[in-house]
Amino acid sequence: MPNANEETPTALSQVQRRAVSELLRVSPVADDLARRFQEAGFSLALVGGSVRDALLGRLGNDLDFTTDARPEDVLKIVRPWADSVWDVGIAFGTVGSQKAGYQIEITTYRSEAYDRTSRKPEVSYGDSIEEDLVRRDFTVNAMAVALPQKDFIDPHGGLEDLAQRVLRTPGTPQESFSDDPLRMMRAARFAAQLDFDVAPEVVEAMSGMAERIEIVSAERVRDELNKLLLSANPRKGLGLLVDTGLAERVLPELPALRLERDEHHRHKDVYEHSLTVLDQAIDLEQDGPDLVLRLAALLHDIGKPRTRRFEPDGRVSFHHHEVVGAKMTKKRMTALKYSNELVRDVSKLVELHLRFHGYGTGEWTDSAVRRYVRDAGPLLSRLHKLTRSDCTTRNKRKASALSRAYDGLEERIARLQEQEELDAIRPDLDGNQIQQVLGITPGPAVGRAYAFLLDLRLENGPMAYDDAVAALKEWWAAQE
Repeated sequence: MPNANEETPTALSQVQRRAVSELLRVSPVADDLARRFQEAGFSLALVGGSVRDALLGRLGNDLDFTTDARPEDVLKIVRPWADSVWDVGIAFGTVGSQKAGYQIEITTYRSEAYDRTSRKPEVSYGDSIEEDLVRRDFTVNAMAVALPQKDFIDPHGGLEDLAQRVLRTPGTPQESFSDDPLRMMRAARFAAQLDFDVAPEVVEAMSGMAERIEIVSAERVRDELNKLLLSANPRKGLGLLVDTGLAERVLPELPALRLERDEHHRHKDVYEHSLTVLDQAIDLEQDGPDLVLRLAALLHDIGKPRTRRFEPDGRVSFHHHEVVGAKMTKKRMTALKYSNELVRDVSKLVELHLRFHGYGTGEWTDSAVRRYVRDAGPLLSRLHKLTRSDCTTRNKRKASALSRAYDGLEERIARLQEQEELDAIRPDLDGNQIQQVLGITPGPAVGRAYAFLLDLRLENGPMAYDDAVAALKEWWAAQE
């Protein structure tokens, strides 16, 4: 069997063929832009992730360029040419534009100096592309193609690392991570996105410098975590965050799931179970990556460490871990600056993820099914996926029974939805009708009456108007 070094030339030739194909596709736009820079006396090169993705055969319509032109010169060149231009990143030397369906970012060569206690770099401009490339995070992102001549620039061996599918830093990882600690999370993210391995010296630096991540803003950490979770293989990146101690600082609830197993192994490994649930939820996605579902799958059991009890009969219990977990989810996601809507949805799924397990073999009344649908609301389809994903037992008979039971619940929901429009469950009388029947004006009493009628609707299904009026009047008489 040939060794890795013998395989490298073949791997490189495949990589290079893919790159030629990708670069030919974007050449009309890239070369046109490069000629304009050349005529103005400046250089332009495709750089970073765009070169990496071209070499991997996955270059999209987002193109990153670097140049020796200062931002004000870039604007002068780009404005007459682009379909639209924006300068929101100009403080960091970046000008954005759109041309012929391509999203383009052009950044002046940079030589960043970081205050070791600051969350933001102080940007100073560099004079050479080599100086620009050495400041980048990983060698596979430190390659460039000078345009329009298409000279390949790779001072740090990024092409070979790409062929070997390994992440290394251009300089020492300690220098790189000290400059920008978020690069440690980016290592985990790229491992998940690209299915690359992280070089041992990089993993060692991540482990030794994990506390540096604490100076990075919650928003930047959140954004990297999202990219990792939405990748093709989030388990790989999450495992790296846990193993290096980074997760302890950005998502401590995850490593906390690695509960000590009791000597009789009376409960499953909650950490591995949660990662498996995430994998299985991903398999059930139908319309692309779903951040709400993936977060809920990852976090659904984070209440277990706080609720674990060893019962007198030898069993291990986690009573109400879904309620505790929902509160923990809300707290952690709020700290990471997630939107209120996302916090609400993920927390709700965590809270509801055990509800199905009271279903048994179909003993629920129609009323219980209605309440299940009502409580899930627009999250119902995600709750279906989460609940199915939560079955990780190796007992095939048990797994099959759970699957059949959930099939049965979904069939009952479908029947009731067809009969009763469950997706829009409301009382049989609206607020105006309640006021008219009871002869009252808007106020708390209307809300209480509405809640009574809603509960009645959930319990009994739709009622005729006259029956609803009679029930409301009977309830109202009892209040007086």
